[in-house]
Amino acid sequence: MNPTSGLRARLAEAHRDQRVVDAVHLATWRKVEARADAMAGLRHYAALRDRAAQIRQHTLDHLPQYLEQFVERATALGATVHFAANADAACATVCDIAVSRGLKLAVKSKSMTTEEVHLNDALLAAGVRVVETDLGEFIVQIDRDRPSHIITPIIHKDRRQVARAMARELGCPYTEDPAEMTRIARQHLRDIFRRCDLGITGANFAVAETGTLCLVTNEGNGRMTVTRPRVHVALVGIEKIIPRLIDLPVILKLLARSSTGQPLGAYTTLITGPRREGDVDGPEELHIVLLDNGRSRILSGPFREVLRCVRCGACLNACPVYRNVGGHAYNSVYPGPIGSVLSPLLYGRPAEELPRASSLCGLCYQVCPVKIDIPRLLVQLRTATRARQPRGKRLLMRAWAWAMDRPWLYRLAQRLMRRLLPDDGTGWINRDNHLFRRPLRAWTAQRDLLRPPPQSFRELWKGGLGDER
Repeated sequence: MNPTSGLRARLAEAHRDQRVVDAVHLATWRKVEARADAMAGLRHYAALRDRAAQIRQHTLDHLPQYLEQFVERATALGATVHFAANADAACATVCDIAVSRGLKLAVKSKSMTTEEVHLNDALLAAGVRVVETDLGEFIVQIDRDRPSHIITPIIHKDRRQVARAMARELGCPYTEDPAEMTRIARQHLRDIFRRCDLGITGANFAVAETGTLCLVTNEGNGRMTVTRPRVHVALVGIEKIIPRLIDLPVILKLLARSSTGQPLGAYTTLITGPRREGDVDGPEELHIVLLDNGRSRILSGPFREVLRCVRCGACLNACPVYRNVGGHAYNSVYPGPIGSVLSPLLYGRPAEELPRASSLCGLCYQVCPVKIDIPRLLVQLRTATRARQPRGKRLLMRAWAWAMDRPWLYRLAQRLMRRLLPDDGTGWINRDNHLFRRPLRAWTAQRDLLRPPPQSFRELWKGGLGDER
């Protein structure tokens, strides 16, 4: 995947890789089915979803006071809280903690915020070795690749690719057996855990009432990362705050079900301060870096709803565009529908094409556990960048809108379409039809298009259909 190419080129390149398309299709459909089964067994799902959305929106509406409360409680418990205005400040803070304490080997649990600020590169430049300990992130790291999904980093890889990477980088015998590959990775990482002195995580949530960090994982690596090293650094987006501990179960009931179809993540870890006297494990120092990096700007604008996101990945699994191209085509840490909203807001002009990588089918809103109206936000972002679209496309859309606003012209266009696209017996428009040569051919390149019916609904109704009720 060429990250410097435009969106259209990246989408075409990704769609040509049938192996990736097949792998992503299979994995996402399984996740969609698992989510549906999990939600079907959840009592009062709609009410729970409403409540989760209310909690997240209430937090955003009162974020300054909850941030202040969280900092006060976490500091009282012995944690050191830092604020990072942007990615550079976040990396500088973490690197300073590591260098000033002579820390040389860091283990990392899966974290989107650390990916967002490119923390691994910064630590490596500061002389600190970083090892990803989530199995998917570990494979991505040793294969010098990038995550392709918020929850499943190697959704785009098959077992042969994983086996080759492990044999090449770890010097182990080649095997495609998942259990054996997991054993080899576990053996390698256990040695890293024995020698590490810095643990780095994100946090799924931060509870203002108690100063607690909540970390949800499906592998034991998360707990090893926060208990084994003598220093723990958590890089947390400021939007991850929730008001009270009692709010946590509401969202946790939806998070794992939306993500993997599980009732609850295998490991739900609550971290409240560093190790205290009498504790058998835990870090000597806990540093919490609260990351802004454009979030305050988003919070004060019309797209603040996007900050409700709990990073479950459900919208990626449901999205027909993501399922056909995978995550690398988005050229962003945050792919899929949520990334198509969040990335332009965080990164500006380089990601402004992403809102158009959507069919606006609405499935992303239907599956979102906190009711983010992603389709509406995508339309608003498209409108905001309309002036930079090609002139021909802008003129065509204006003509279409003008016709749609005039019933007589719309009816005339229907009649013309029936004449220009006569029925050949299939009921579908052939993409080789002379009307759909470039550039209009793009409309049928990846979608089926029905031919206009012999009569419109209005004509059928006037012809007596309404009298048959």
